[in-house]
Parts: sequence; structure tokens; C-alpha cells
Amino acid sequence: MVTTGNGTAEVAATKRRSLGRGGLVTIGTVVTLVAAMGLTILGLGAADHAVANYDASSWLWSSLRSEMARVNGTTGRVDTRLQIPKGQNHTMQVAQTDRFLILRDLNTGQVSSLDLATLQITATTKTTAGVGVSVALQEDAAFVIDAVQGIVRQLDPRTLAPIGEPVNYPPGLTGGQFDGDGNLWLAVPSEGTVSAVTAAPLPAEPVSAGGQGGGGLSPKRVRTVDVANPSHDLTISTLDHGVAVLNRTMKTLTTIDGDKQSSTPLTMDGLGSLPPRTNGTQVPVTVPEQRHVWAVDKGHVKDFGVPGKGSGLQPAVAWAGRFYAADNDSGTVYVFDTNGRPISQFKIEDARGPLEMEVRENYLFINAPNSQMATVVDDKHQVRTVDKYANDVLGGDPPPAPPPPKREDPPVSKPGAPRTVTATAGNTTARVSWSPAPPNGSAITRYVVEGADKEVSVGANQRSIEVTGLTNGEEYRFSVHAVNAKGAGPAKQSNPVTPTSEIPDAPTSVTAEARPDGTVLVKWPEANGQGYDIRKYAVTAVAAGATAPAGESTKTELVVPAGQLEYGNQYAFQVVSVNEKGGASEASPISNSVVPFTTPEKPESLTVTTVQNKAGTVKAAWAAAVENGRPITKYVVEAGGKKVDVTDGTSVEVGGFGEGETITVKVRAVNEAGEGAEATETARTVAKPGVTVTGKSATTSAVTVTFRVEDGGGNATCSLDAGGKTDSGSCTSLTVTGLSPGTAYDFTVSAKNAAGTTTAQGSQTTDAVFGIATCNNGPDGDQRTYCDSDRPNARNGNEIFASTSQSSNQVGWASPGSRLKAFCKKSGQNINAWIYNDNKESPWWIQVDYSGKNYIPWAWFDLEAGDNIDILPNC
Repeated sequence: MVTTGNGTAEVAATKRRSLGRGGLVTIGTVVTLVAAMGLTILGLGAADHAVANYDASSWLWSSLRSEMARVNGTTGRVDTRLQIPKGQNHTMQVAQTDRFLILRDLNTGQVSSLDLATLQITATTKTTAGVGVSVALQEDAAFVIDAVQGIVRQLDPRTLAPIGEPVNYPPGLTGGQFDGDGNLWLAVPSEGTVSAVTAAPLPAEPVSAGGQGGGGLSPKRVRTVDVANPSHDLTISTLDHGVAVLNRTMKTLTTIDGDKQSSTPLTMDGLGSLPPRTNGTQVPVTVPEQRHVWAVDKGHVKDFGVPGKGSGLQPAVAWAGRFYAADNDSGTVYVFDTNGRPISQFKIEDARGPLEMEVRENYLFINAPNSQMATVVDDKHQVRTVDKYANDVLGGDPPPAPPPPKREDPPVSKPGAPRTVTATAGNTTARVSWSPAPPNGSAITRYVVEGADKEVSVGANQRSIEVTGLTNGEEYRFSVHAVNAKGAGPAKQSNPVTPTSEIPDAPTSVTAEARPDGTVLVKWPEANGQGYDIRKYAVTAVAAGATAPAGESTKTELVVPAGQLEYGNQYAFQVVSVNEKGGASEASPISNSVVPFTTPEKPESLTVTTVQNKAGTVKAAWAAAVENGRPITKYVVEAGGKKVDVTDGTSVEVGGFGEGETITVKVRAVNEAGEGAEATETARTVAKPGVTVTGKSATTSAVTVTFRVEDGGGNATCSLDAGGKTDSGSCTSLTVTGLSPGTAYDFTVSAKNAAGTTTAQGSQTTDAVFGIATCNNGPDGDQRTYCDSDRPNARNGNEIFASTSQSSNQVGWASPGSRLKAFCKKSGQNINAWIYNDNKESPWWIQVDYSGKNYIPWAWFDLEAGDNIDILPNC
């Protein structure tokens, strides 16, 4: 979040006001807002819950929760939480005053205005998405600055409609913040200038959306000041009066206060940065790479270093005679006095990412958008930690639901009374109709109609009857009560009616039309009143085995509301005319039959899963949706921008996505009425596996590697390669055999799934094999000379050869008991050990480490660990 808005002690002492520090967002603080049209207060109910914005408060963004928290600076506590749907892990640009909160969505370019008196969205407008457009707000003046296009446009913060004509600059602006005097300052690097704009007065009546108000007045460019050569890099910080401009190219800070202008050269390396707004006269210039701050006060410069490592410093902020420097990397805020001496430091708990500092309403607010925590510092430098997720506030999370009570069957009692009972009089007749009675846990079995000394029982589905045999001119009242298994419920009495022979004719015909929105339109021609005015028509719905009042109308049509009739059931209608004397006609001919219908319900039990054996593919499956009166013709599946129609079945695979991509799937059922409500779920496609080597070991001829594999949601297969030899199968440990002893091998572990292959490398040396030269002196004295002396131009014991035969390629001899490193075995001349008085004889020769890699007969060489020739590989 980039928050904009400021207050100064000087202003607070005279007139409480909120000074905006809006402006062009920098890369480190640029933000994204969700579609603010969906902005809601967590837990906010009726209008009397609306809360006005208090002084000494600031709205802080929490990206993890997708909500904003209003923090009271005095108490250091959250008093309201405001949820923004679909904003999780987004960042947000915010400009605020005591009356308005303006938000800009960097992804979509949407700008939304929130009235803090009602906590309601009042307007939205569209800007170009991405970095390059910003919003600024000061009291009732709101601006959108298109820095790329060089267009500065004033908006009515109530409607976000333009006020007057825009102020046009060359493209490529920087800045866009208000100073304490209400001037909006911008830098024009292409010209080497800074410029001030004043707002047009806000019209008394809101400017209508789509219009352009202002009563002929427009914002004005009131001042332009040369501060650098054209095309130098400029950044600005607005002041209580005027602006500070850093020429990042020439390392010069220029301050402009009224007609006063002064420039101060700085001896710094690297690119300097400024806070968007500076309070007081000391302007801090921060060079993040050097972790150094230069403080400029009316031409006097003091500089100091900031502890720590890295280039994660935010621009230092001057506040109440101290400097606050926030380190994004560590979450630490360092505090220095006006001379640059360190005073203290504190850490924002669990801060991840940028720390945002804003002086507002005489408090310094430090927010970690990616954390639950924030900090408030007052002008006495007391630090308070803020829990932005506090629940004991308006909009807090509801307490956890208590465990469900032990399920008990609802109490069963006699039915309640029908809500309404209506009677209309005819010629010696009366029609009585009523609304259903509450069954109270037991199904209604019948209704009883009493009146005119009669008692008539009708079925539970019959809620309109005609009572005959009445006397014209005599007044009657009727009562209706329901009966269930527990007995008879209370009765509801009708209006009084007087049968008469002066009755109108019934409508001659009735038509009915079921409409896609779930309503049913019933129409009829005007009835003959037989000399009296027709005052109303009463419509009865007739279904299979049931009648019920559908409604009354003073017109010749009635729209039966959606949901009043059961979708999928057939209904026909009859109409009775009622004249000014209260006389009712006979019932009309019955209408055509219709089946009410509307769009289907949302599909139930939607699940979206990763298709493990296919790259970039997810599978959606769902239960059939309730049809609501018409057959479902298809399901529309939207997944990651792709749309698929499913006409057979309730599942589908959708592919073509990136690896490890989170896909939101929406499924809607379609019938004659159109698309119904959507069900939504998400899943990730298969990502390439991750592989981490956790251990390695070796024997004389084998290398074993242990590793951990994150399968990326797919079915991973694994292999190990070392020295051109491989092993595969397990994804936890593999062993390559047949390797040479004492040899360093580079190995590669590969994990493969549908998304691709990931490798991890390492090296391991096999265990070396050693042997002992075994020239043992025998009883023959002549033979001893083979073992313990050098015989020039003759044969020696334990001779070493360049090849696997006793030939002229002798390279030396090993004295008895010599321990030599062995590499491999190779078949050659058969050699016996008769000179050693044993029976060892073999064609095997051992390659040993003697003047390089040369050979000794195995017959003259005892391998350690059992003299097993098979532990050596073939050469």
C-alpha cells in the first residue's frame, strides 16, 4: 500500500485538517487494489452502524487478509476493519483525508472513492493499469496524475467525475503530492522544472458521473520553477510550505519555499531517494545501497549511516525531531536524533516485504502490508504495536462458531392459523381462499372451513373453495383452521361478504405464460361489469390436486412472483371479477397450463483437482444442479480464461495452462432460462517437481544418494545417474552399482512428472580398495632374492608391469608388505604363486596405484577384506 495524506503540528494547532501526500508511486511502494466495487465492511449491518472517520487515525492495508484497518493513533488500536474482496496478496495505493478514502487498483486501473461518513463506495472510474498513474487527495481536492502521458486531472471525490479541463505537461512526470499549503507539486524531468497546480473549488452539488463539472473553473498551473538541466532525474518531497527536489543526476537538493530557492550539493554515491512528504525543515535524502542518510536543513548538511546490511532501506522520514529509517529486509526501524546519532530501534513483528511510513494527524504510522502488525509512534516517540486483525472492533472476525447443539427433533404441535383468509361473494355463493398454515412439525392433513352454519373439510392442497346455498343480501363470515396429527389449530376469520345477484361476468378467457425469470404472467380480457365498475380480479392457481390463491389485480393481468409457484409443476389459472358492490363472478374458463421455470441452481459439490499425469490440466467434477423447471441443456465451465461447454456428464478436464498455475474454475448450469448461479473452486496444475539431495554415501563399487522430492502435484518418477550408470524407481533413495573404487563421480538425481524434469547434482567418491604385496620367503634360498633385494637386469618378486603379462614392460617392483591402492581387475597371463610356497594361481591382474596405473598379478597381491577379486570392477 502507498498511503497518501499528512498532517502537521502547526496546522493541527489552528485548524484540524488532513494534508494529502499523494503522488506517483515508486517501484518499491507501488500497489494493487482489488475491484473496489465489491468493498464491504466486515460485519457492518444497518445504516446506523456507519462510522465517521476520527481524527488521529489512518487506514492501513493488510494484503494477507485483503482488508483495511483504521488505526486510532491515540490508542494505537484498530477501531474498524474493512474487507476488500479478492484482494489477497495485492498491494494498494491509498489516498485519505478525514472524509474520503480513494483507492487505485494498479492491475486494472480502477479508481474507487469511499465516503468515510457512510463507509460506502460512492464512485469508480477507470485509468490505465500499471505503474505510471497515481492518485492524490487533499481535503476536497482529488487528482489523478498520468505521469506517463503528462496529464493531471482533477476529480470530484464524491463521483470521480472530471472537474474542468486537465492540466497538460510533457510526458514522463514524477511526483504528484500536496504540500501543506494545498499545492500539488510535480517534477518535469524533460524540462528540468517543478510545477505547482491548485485545485478548482469543489462544486456544491456533486458532478454527475460521465459529466464534467466545475462551473467553468479548472485546476490551474500556478508556478513553474527551473531546478535542473533538462532530462536530469528528479524526485520530489513536498514540504509544509513548498517542495524539495533531488537532482539524482547531479546529487543536488533544491528547496523551494515561496520566492526562496536554495540548492545544496551532496557528497554521495548512488541514487538518492526522498519520502513523498517531509515534515519540518530537515529533508532526509537516503541512499539505500550505501545505507546512508544525508539530512539537509537550510543548506546545512549532516550525514549518518544506518546499521545492517543490504539495500532494503526505505526513504528515511523526519518526524518530531528524529529520523526514522525502515529496513524492508529485516523489518527493523532505526531511530536517530537530529544529529544522526542512533537512539533506538524496534522491529515490526513478522514483517515481510516493504514497510510503509506516513505522518498523519500528528502520528507516525508504520505499516507492514504483508504482516498482521503495524506500529504507531506519537510525537513523544512512544511506540505502540498494532494488531490489524483485532476482532473486538466493527468488522472484526466473528467469534468461532460454538459446537453444534445436540440435535433434537423439533417440537411437534398443532398447526398455526392461516396467515390470511379472503372471501368474495357471488350469487348465493362465496369463494373462500387462504394462505397455508404453519404445520409446526407435523404435516397438515386438512383444512376446515366454517361459516353459514356449515363446516367443510378440504384437503391440505385445496386452499380455495366455493361455498354455495347462501342467501343474497345476508352477511357471512368464514373461518379456516388447519388440522394435523396433533389436532386442530387456531382459526383465522375472513372479511365479511354479502352474496348478491348483481354480479359481473367472468373474463371470457385466460392465458398464462411462464417467463424465464421465474414469474408467470396471467392475462385476461376486461370483464363485463353488468352496470357496475370492476374493482379487482382475483386469480386462483390450479395444480394437479391443488388450488391456491395466486393474487389479486386491478388490471387485466397479474404477474405471479418468482418462487411463489413450484418450479417444474404444471399450473393453470382461473379469474374471478369483483365489482364495486363486492359481488364476484363465476370463475372464468381455465387457462392453458404452464410450468414455471427459471435459471438453474448452482451446481453442487464442485471439486477441482490436479490432473497428475497431464501438464497444465485440471479436472472439474460436480453434482447435477437443480433444474428449476426446465431441463439443463449444458454446463458452462470457465477455467483460467478458457470456456468449455459440457453437454454430456458432469465432469471435464481443461488444459493448456502453465505449470504450477492456480486455476479458478467456475461452473454454471444452463437451461431455457439461461445460465444459473456459478459454483467456484480452484486447483493448481502440475508443477515441475522439486528435488533436494539430503544425503550420500558410497561403497567400493556403488554410490547411494538419498533425496527429497516435492512432486508438484503430479506422479513423479526418479532416477540417479553416476558415471554413465543409472538406477531408477524410488523417489527417496537410489543406488548406482558397478563403479570403480576410489573414484570421484559426479551424480545427477532427476525427478520427472507431467510438467517436466528437475535435477539436482552432487559428487561422491567410492571407497578405495587396497591390497598387500605378498612375496613370502620360501625354504629355497634362491627364491628369497625375489623378495628382499633388487636384482639388476634380472627378475624380481612382486613385479609391476605396464600390461597384464610378464614381458619387458616391467615398471618396478613392490617390496613385501607394500600396501597399494587397487582400481580394477583385468584378465591376462596366468600367474602362479609357487615362489611363495602357496597354491594361488590366477589369470587376473590388478590395476594398482604404482607409478601411475599399472598391473600386478593377483597371485602376488592379497586384497584386504578377504582377498575377494569380485569386489573390483573390470578394467
